[in-house]
Amino acid sequence: MISRRSCHYFSEFRYFRRNLVAGCSRFSSSKNIKPEENIEVKSNGQHPVTRTLNLLKRDINKIRNFVTIKKNEKHSLSKDKTPEESAISKKRYYSDEFQTHCDVLIIGGGGVGTSIAYWLKKKARDGLNVVVVEKDPTYKQCSTVLSVGGLRQQFSLPENIQMSLFGADFIRNSKEYLGDSVDLNFSPNGYLVLASDRGAEQLKRNSELQNMLGAKNELLSANQLKTKFPWLNTEGIVLGCHGLEKEGWFDPWGLLMGYKKRALEFGAHFVHGTFSGFEFREASDMAIVQDPSGDFNDTPYNALDKAIITLPNGETKSIKFAICVLAAGAHSGEIARLAHIGIGRGMLSVPLPVEPRKRYVFVVKTQGDNAPGLNTPLTIDPSFAYFRRDGLGGNYICGKSPEPENEPSTDNLEVDYEYFDTDVWPHLANRVPAFHSLKVVGAWGGYYEYNTFDENGIIGPHSFYHNLYIATGFSGHGIQQTPAVGRAISELIIDGMFREIDLTRLGFDRIVVKKPMLEINCV
Repeated sequence: MISRRSCHYFSEFRYFRRNLVAGCSRFSSSKNIKPEENIEVKSNGQHPVTRTLNLLKRDINKIRNFVTIKKNEKHSLSKDKTPEESAISKKRYYSDEFQTHCDVLIIGGGGVGTSIAYWLKKKARDGLNVVVVEKDPTYKQCSTVLSVGGLRQQFSLPENIQMSLFGADFIRNSKEYLGDSVDLNFSPNGYLVLASDRGAEQLKRNSELQNMLGAKNELLSANQLKTKFPWLNTEGIVLGCHGLEKEGWFDPWGLLMGYKKRALEFGAHFVHGTFSGFEFREASDMAIVQDPSGDFNDTPYNALDKAIITLPNGETKSIKFAICVLAAGAHSGEIARLAHIGIGRGMLSVPLPVEPRKRYVFVVKTQGDNAPGLNTPLTIDPSFAYFRRDGLGGNYICGKSPEPENEPSTDNLEVDYEYFDTDVWPHLANRVPAFHSLKVVGAWGGYYEYNTFDENGIIGPHSFYHNLYIATGFSGHGIQQTPAVGRAISELIIDGMFREIDLTRLGFDRIVVKKPMLEINCV
């Protein structure tokens, strides 16, 4: 594991080397001693002290290159390589060799998992062996690629606002981070969140916080909304918040592939397989003091030691790891139970409250007059029905989360078209008169990694296992926060602390002590 101590070592060595050379010079000049007369010199004519310093310098340079990033590495690693060198790099980075040991094992190769792999390898390179386990490299049912790719800062929690602000910066400068071949097709048309009288005051407070933290949006009255968006029916609307910068939508597939390509170039390993379970190791050097109830627990501490992976051909292999990161999206709660989380004693009795929830996305067209134009923001009605333009062909993407009592089955991803007729279309037609003539031309279903505790991401170390980190439970807004989440987990692993954004309040501990971090939305 790399730490700041390495950087301190580099600076101390430079200081030592500078003083040693100066001391040797003073010694030679004060005594008028000639090196060739008093000290044995090898056949190459190099002074032993100089030779020693050169050797040390070479070793230090090797270590420095191990853990630091060259300034020009924002471009493709193979940019200046010969064809032979590129072939060697490709063989290394895309090697199919199964890693039986690694420093960091990441369970889940979606947006969050690949972002963590990218940031770890970006920071540490060969200093960390990183392995990502993904059961479906086609990503056919991956929540990342089935999302609508929204990017907004219109939250009420500072952590979510800050993470999405960094997400906006990352997407705007994606070529610098991920290479020139990446095109995320960002549409900077903003969000438009509408509030009734009941939610107007909360919308105003949210906007003030967002702008204070660096977002840029405006509050519009009903009359101002009608003037700016003539297609909008403002009946029942008191206030709207319109994002002016850093909001819109992008291509989730492009972001995922950008992470993966860069992580592979940096030396991460991706394994196609299904995670089947953990092996444990009794850690005699660690002790359990007491559990949350205050009762002393004399059970030996068992650390997570190996992951059991079932390969596509049915073969089972194990990977021994130092650190494990659980980033399995909607299936994270299920995998956590394989580590006895939620079914054990003491702290292990607290489950990871993440489960799959099915959501539908509908693609529609309208022949109505005065339809929303190309610069239409992603609009959210007080009913939480939403829509946005999709491309230049006159299509719109829309949807609405079901009421808790009407959650659909997660046995499959089949689309319930009747749900559009009964729960989505009425709200859209009420808000946009041109949508009375909506026609569904396509649809798909996807899974939310739904956090049943407070519908917010769980980011950080597990409260019991010293070598388990969690990054899951984002409940629909994870894709825009993957840049910040990946960076945050890499900071915890490499630096031992959050550096850029303090996400301590979003850790697993809040679940243990039953202190939810709730978003306060307007309606």
